[in-house]
Amino acid sequence: MPAPVQREPRAVVVTEGITVRELAEKLDVRAKELLKSLMDKGMFASINQALDVQTATQLAESFNGIVEVVSFEQQMVQEETKHEEATGNLTPRAPVVTVMGHVDHGKTSLLDAIRETDVAAGESGGITQHIGAYEVRINDRRIVFIDTPGHEAFTRMRARGAKVTDIVVLVVGADDGVMPQTEEAIDHARAAKVPIIVAINKIDIPDAQPERVKRQLADRNLMPEEWGGDTVMVEVSAKTKKNIPRLLEMILLVGDLRELKANVDAAAAGTVLESRVDKGRGPVATVLVQNGTLHVGDFFVCGAVYGKVRALFNDRGQPVKEAGPATPVEVLGLQGVPDAGDQFQVADEAKARHIVEYRQGKLREATLAKSSSSRLTLDQLHEQLRSGEVKELPIVLKADVQGSVEVLSEMLPKLSTDQVKLKIIHASVGAVSETDVLLASASSAIIIGFGVRPERKAADLAQQEGVDIRLHTIIYELSDELKKAMTGLLTPVVKEVYLGRAEVRNTFRIKGSGMIAGSYVQDGIIKRDAEVRVLRDNAVVYTGRIVSLKRFKDDANEVRSGFECGISISNFADVKVGDVLECFTLDRSAAAAS
Repeated sequence: MPAPVQREPRAVVVTEGITVRELAEKLDVRAKELLKSLMDKGMFASINQALDVQTATQLAESFNGIVEVVSFEQQMVQEETKHEEATGNLTPRAPVVTVMGHVDHGKTSLLDAIRETDVAAGESGGITQHIGAYEVRINDRRIVFIDTPGHEAFTRMRARGAKVTDIVVLVVGADDGVMPQTEEAIDHARAAKVPIIVAINKIDIPDAQPERVKRQLADRNLMPEEWGGDTVMVEVSAKTKKNIPRLLEMILLVGDLRELKANVDAAAAGTVLESRVDKGRGPVATVLVQNGTLHVGDFFVCGAVYGKVRALFNDRGQPVKEAGPATPVEVLGLQGVPDAGDQFQVADEAKARHIVEYRQGKLREATLAKSSSSRLTLDQLHEQLRSGEVKELPIVLKADVQGSVEVLSEMLPKLSTDQVKLKIIHASVGAVSETDVLLASASSAIIIGFGVRPERKAADLAQQEGVDIRLHTIIYELSDELKKAMTGLLTPVVKEVYLGRAEVRNTFRIKGSGMIAGSYVQDGIIKRDAEVRVLRDNAVVYTGRIVSLKRFKDDANEVRSGFECGISISNFADVKVGDVLECFTLDRSAAAAS
């Protein structure tokens, strides 16, 4: 037998969905050798079959390959970087600036002052609830602004905004100072390792204290330049447009110091900032192109979605033919709705389809595994029974954009309490449809629409089925209403209120009225229609209701302490002299969902 040929170790880059043919080419072996090796392991595969990462890695290692596992997007970036290093084909690009800060500190108003438009006026309740990307021109130069929400629930959106940015503009209200979301924004910027420019806004209002804001920021290691630090701080007013040109100058200066460059001729790559379903146009994604140029007609991969660019629209809604580096555009032509934060990469059609089919298969497997693991076992059932009854509020969630779906899916279950559990049974982008109503009807769920309206037929069906559809555009109101709904699910708290007691001194029977207890009110008050407890030797013998109360021959609504009266108790004729009648009422109040 000839000795097996010793192979030289070979570095191999394995991407998701790599085929047997591609792996054979990278290992420089014949494909049939790989197929034989797979057959020995009990796997029958064709030459064009996609392999999962684990199988491909094991197969490559068996042929002395040194494996490096990367995603398709990472491989494209690596290839592009090598090409750029070889050709040096890099040109300066515009800085991407993320505006961050606490809610209601004037982030969008500041952008309005810069863009000289009125974005804030169209927002719900005056707070930003989506990521907006805007392009601003100063003389012959561009700055791209990304506006992020300030409300505490939108942490993930802010983190995403910090990831794609070159500079963070931290907006702090001069009247309010450093707030929780301000600190969180500082943390995001530091995690992304990007420079921070502080815009101290609202300096035009009477109780503005910019020096106090600077002190607070200095305590958090953001030392102003005039105090010997390295953080640029500009005092601005979005209302009066004071110092806006200086803020823009500082942004361009910091951008120049970073020497931001990109390759215009490369295959376009970027990040999905937001995605939604538009009724007339289908799935729409807001994409920030970070490298290369995106053209109409390009095929692309975007997470587990692929497509062909049918149309591009700039930040003002105008159609464009192409988008260069550091340009925010709306892309039409997706096969589905990608997740916000997904990487966007241009590729040839066959490769794009192949990668997405592989990813969707993996996604289905993960979903099936998750649904099978969520089935109840006997042990879990026993645990539930032992812990007592926990009420459940099922929710069907619909929102206008993927970012809101993501944020609300994370936020709503956190509102659950020990007594009531919030359970999202379905969450997706788009208007409330008939399918959603039928799902809610079958599972006794309520439908929450965030920034969307129900379709006409869906609204009619909801009325027929008795399904509750709650529509909201402001996150505060949504969380408040859900807390109230959860409280309504709980059994009301019944509190006993003591009224008074009377001693039975004589008993007599009246035809048509039954047994009457002639009583003396010892303390408090005895009321008609109130609850009564009959005590004999301090033991309760009966609990019922007072049906008749008389003073002499007259009916009375109530009899106070020190007076005598005749009392008739519903369905009880065994009253004896010496019994004590204790009168009380039951006060039912809504349970507090603690």
